[in-house]
Amino acid sequence: MERPYILHMFTPGKQMSPFDINMAADAGYQIIVPYADAGLDAITGLTQDTIFSRGPKGVTRTGIFIGGRDALLAADMLERARSAMVKPFVVSLLCDPSGAYTTAAAMVACVEAALQRTHPGGLAGRRVVVFGGTGPVGRIAAVLAASAGAQVQVSSRSGVEAAQRAADETGRRFGVTLQGASGRDGAALRASLAAADVALGCAAAGVQVLSADDLAAAPRLLVAADVNAVPPAGIAGVGVMDDAKPIAGLSALGIGALAIGNVKYQTQHRLLQQMRAAEKAVVLGFVEALATARAVVAEATAKGN
Repeated sequence: MERPYILHMFTPGKQMSPFDINMAADAGYQIIVPYADAGLDAITGLTQDTIFSRGPKGVTRTGIFIGGRDALLAADMLERARSAMVKPFVVSLLCDPSGAYTTAAAMVACVEAALQRTHPGGLAGRRVVVFGGTGPVGRIAAVLAASAGAQVQVSSRSGVEAAQRAADETGRRFGVTLQGASGRDGAALRASLAAADVALGCAAAGVQVLSADDLAAAPRLLVAADVNAVPPAGIAGVGVMDDAKPIAGLSALGIGALAIGNVKYQTQHRLLQQMRAAEKAVVLGFVEALATARAVVAEATAKGN
């Protein structure tokens, strides 16, 4: 009898996301086991229980998924799980806390493609402001944009001190340079937006981070992307289905939540399938998510042409 494909899902939260469980089932895992309240200190023991119980052949049909809502803690959990492996007992790992890694990857890949239409070079040298930048998606989108060569500001409605704290903490953890910016009031928000080439809306569902008046104060803006699918729009004038559609009254292109979400869904599905099908263990984080999202966008662009 063939051994089943098993996915162990670790989260420091009170429950694993049903979204991720559904995704794992659709990717072909036959047994999916969530572990709640699994903090960093629990990861070594859980990982070693996972690997030693199946033998060298069984580990190829075993995976670990790391969730939660904290992008930095999830990265630490991923490293802790990787370091707990003992060859030849090595299983594949995928980290995607609150969907932040795949959502941020999809957002950045969509923005790069939109920029490429009229401004070759993508994000390199561009000024990017991440609104709602202290949350999990915002932090990882900031890291990916900075890694692609952009100058990135992380904006927070809690003020510049909170924004700079998040920028410093995230930048140190992932080896990039980020700056904090205040989004507490209209004047501060528009000051950061005035020099922006790209605006990324990463705030919570139902929160509008940029109004039409705010956008009017952004003469350099080329692309505005928003992950909020719950009314009102996170960025005024950007519809959820917009896919590099011109924003009314501006020369900038808008990318909406469902356009990004489509790429995010395909990216997570492919990563889960890659993990399940791998003959040798793989470790998949936001870098691999961005590579996959770029491939998804490129394929869609090629079909459109």
